[in-house]
Order: sequence, then structure tokens, then C-alpha cells
Amino acid sequence: MPTRRDFLHTCGALTAIATAGRAADEPRETATARSFHLSVSPEALEAAPELLDAARDAGVGRIWLCGFFYGEWPYPIESLREWGTRAERRGMGWSVINIPLGHPGDSLGSKVGRVPLTPPERWRTAKDAEGRAFAGTSIHPPAVEENVDAMRRLAGAGVRRVFLDDDFRLARGPSVIGGCFCDDHRRAFQRAAGLDDARWAGLLDAIRRRDLAEDVRTWVDYQCDQLTGAFRSMRLAAPQADLGIMVMYLGSEKAGIRLADYADVPFRVGEGSFGDGEFGTLRGKTNELFSALFHRRFVDPRRAFSETTAFPADGLSAAHMAAKLVVSTIADVRNTMMMSGLSGLPMGHWSTLGPAMKSQAAIHARLAGHRPRGPFKHFWGVPSRYVGEDDPFSLFLAAGVPFEVVDAPPGDGVTFLSAADAACPPTSPGSALVARPSPGLDARIRPVAETLDAVFALKRGLGPALEAVPHVEQDVPVVCAWYPTARAALLWNLSDERRGLTIRHGDERREVSLGPLASALVEDLRA
Repeated sequence: MPTRRDFLHTCGALTAIATAGRAADEPRETATARSFHLSVSPEALEAAPELLDAARDAGVGRIWLCGFFYGEWPYPIESLREWGTRAERRGMGWSVINIPLGHPGDSLGSKVGRVPLTPPERWRTAKDAEGRAFAGTSIHPPAVEENVDAMRRLAGAGVRRVFLDDDFRLARGPSVIGGCFCDDHRRAFQRAAGLDDARWAGLLDAIRRRDLAEDVRTWVDYQCDQLTGAFRSMRLAAPQADLGIMVMYLGSEKAGIRLADYADVPFRVGEGSFGDGEFGTLRGKTNELFSALFHRRFVDPRRAFSETTAFPADGLSAAHMAAKLVVSTIADVRNTMMMSGLSGLPMGHWSTLGPAMKSQAAIHARLAGHRPRGPFKHFWGVPSRYVGEDDPFSLFLAAGVPFEVVDAPPGDGVTFLSAADAACPPTSPGSALVARPSPGLDARIRPVAETLDAVFALKRGLGPALEAVPHVEQDVPVVCAWYPTARAALLWNLSDERRGLTIRHGDERREVSLGPLASALVEDLRA
């Protein structure tokens, strides 16, 4: 049976081929600290032609138009070029977003029904592990072939930047261990991995139980090979175009996305709270920040894009949309991508977004290239990425305690584990391991409820480790991201009410007043 090392060796060979085929003068994002982008459909621009001016005046420098949608061209390339020319006349750039495989359900919100919800009949449907059919997020002929042709057509029309939307995955949504389980895919995998029917049945059972067994690892790696191969085929078809990937909330290997394979391409991090109901909750904000921080482990900040999304387009208030911008500043995501399906953001939002964009750009210019550090550790391990439910322990980000993102538990501080990572705990040379209480929790892991009271109790228990770093003295929900090399800390009020805060570092205290959902940079802190 091929080992995981065999799969990685194959992947490495594909990387060399793909890199050799890229154009030497391919476009790159500029080195500016923050740029702002708007995903918008010709449909939305036709309905509100003034949208281009409003976005430009707010600070948007590039629009991204709708390209190839899972077997269809809902808007002719000539129409895209026409709107692109209008953007250029306003000093803006333009690029294209393709939806390569198709989203489950109506994830676009077309107001006029111009865009079909599912791929055409010539594209086969997939089957999940229970044998249920579904459309989209799977690879059968001719999906890759038609996407390759679409890339050639766009490049031939002069398009030099293309994103694949986050339907470019092999799982229907977050938490799902993906892949198509139809007979053709089953037989191909069994041949490649040397599985007989009994082991196939065992694999299905292990997937249902989220057991990180060796055959499950091989299945997930195999899905990653399929998706990476498709991406590289599209990239090779149009080497003059800079092709990027959009990744869903906490998207990772179990969705067919081997994150390391996309380290050198434009990468939109996954966020996930698209409406007031979700983003209005405390965990809606901390989960969104957690996912952005996780994905930033794998991409250069200059190539990182945000998922600053409202869906439906009017489902997120202007205040919440503006607050989302802080996530990118904290995580050093240099490109903000505002999205709202096929409908445009409400025109009234731009009067709020414009000043917020300028404010975050100014703060980001001060923090770009610096990394947050602190005693609380953000960790998302291989078990979470391969078989876990995408439900992180994220409330520690709201404790007013500095934090840092780690690949593995270090020798100090407190590392927060998901249920999947706690079930297969990482080796810790000294960091205290914390997870939600659950039956059979490893004795090395301290059970802590994911509540503010419990997290604040952890904060108070840090003792000298807390006194050694800038932190918020009050026990209120606020993010405190400390950048010692910048001698600064960014505070983000997660409440819908004004907060008077004290940032303390040893004997030094600073008073800060933050409005609802507001952020502020506290500078000249000692390292």
C-alpha cells in the first residue's frame, strides 16, 4: 500500500513541475501594509452603477468580477472587460473570481436567477459516506478539463489575477471529512491504497467515528492529492495569471486542502460569521479571529486575503462589517476582500466602511511584519485538521491576555486544545494543556469550561507570566494582541458598549477608552 510518504513525494514532484511552468514576471501583491478589494458581480454593478465610485472613494483599489461558474459563464467575458475598463478609468484594478466546482445550496444569493444553483447535467453528482447524492465540491470529468479551459480563456482575454472561490474543496462544509464516495472514486482509491472491501468498510466506520486511523490519513491525503493536482493543472494552463485559492472557515486537509501546497499563491483565509446573528456573539468574533490566525500560519502576509463577507448582502450591519476589518489587522492579513455573494453591499455601508478602512490601514502600517506574542497559545493540530469538528476553544482570545500562534505546544504558557487534539494530545515540553471537559480526558490536560468566567480564572492564575506582559487589567471581553518588536499592543473591544480599560505591564498602567467594537493601538510599551 502506498504510504503517506509516497503521497508527499508525489506532491513534491508536482510542485517542481508547477513552479517550472510559472511565468517569471507573474504579478505579485505590492508591499503596502493594507489594500482593499471588492468582490462584485456585473449584476450588482448594473443595479447600482454608483457602487464603483462609492467603493473607490472608500479606499477600494481593485474589484473582482464573476468568471467561470461550475460549467457556465453567467456573464460574458466581454461584459467583464467592459466593467473592468470602467474600474480602470477610476484608477482601480480588476480581476476575476471563478467558482470551479459549485457550492452546496444557494451560497450566491442571485437576485435575478441568472446563475444556476448546480452544475450542468454533464457534470456528475457526488456521493457522501452514507451514499447520499449531492452537487458541487467534488471532482469528476469534465470539471477539471473545463476549468483548465476557462483559465486559458481568461488569460487570453488579458486577465492576470484569478481566485478560485472556496467551493474549491472536497467537503460540503466545515467539519466534514470530505471526498466523493461514489463507486468510481471508491475503486480508484482502493487500487491506489491497496484496500480490500473489508478495509473499505473499516475506513467508512473510522470516518464516521472521526478516528485518525492510518487508512483515514491515507484517504484524506488522497483527497488532497486530487485537489492539488486540479489546482496545478489550472495554474499550468495559464502561467501568466496569478491563481489563488479561497479557503473556507478552518478549511484544511479533511476538506482536501493540503494547506502547505498553497503557501506560494494568493490565499484567502477562512473566517465564517457572515450575519449579525453570528458575528454579534462573542464566540462568533473569537472563532473568526481563530480561523484567520490559523490560516496565516501557511501564507506570507503579502499574499493573504481576508474573508470580510456579508451574506446575504444586507445580513451584516455596517458596524459589524467595519469591526471585521480588525481581524485582518491583528492577523497581519494585508489584503481585505469584501464579499457579499452576487448582490452588492448596501450603499449606505460605505460611509461607515471608508473611515474604518483608513483607520485600520494606519494601524496595520505600524504593525505589519510584527508577530503577536504572549502566554496564551493558539494551536490547531493535525487531528483537528484531519478528522476534527471545526469547533475551536477560542474564547481565550477575549481574555485581554496576549497570545501567540504556535505549530506545537512550546515550553511555556497555556495551550488551548480542541476536542480532536485533546483526544490525541501533542507532546508539550512545558506548556500547560487546556481543553473543554469531556469523558476520558487525558490526565495531562486540565479541563476548563469555555466560558468567560473560566478563562478569566485562568488569566488570574498566570501570576508572574501575566505581570511580565502588557494585559488588560479588567475581566471584560477584549482582545489584547501584543507585538513586542513593535513595542505596541492592539486592543479590540468585543462588546457593544463603551469600555474603560487599563492596560497594565508590571508597574506601568495606561488608561484606554474604547467605543463599541472599536480598536486602538497602545504604543511605546517596553518589550
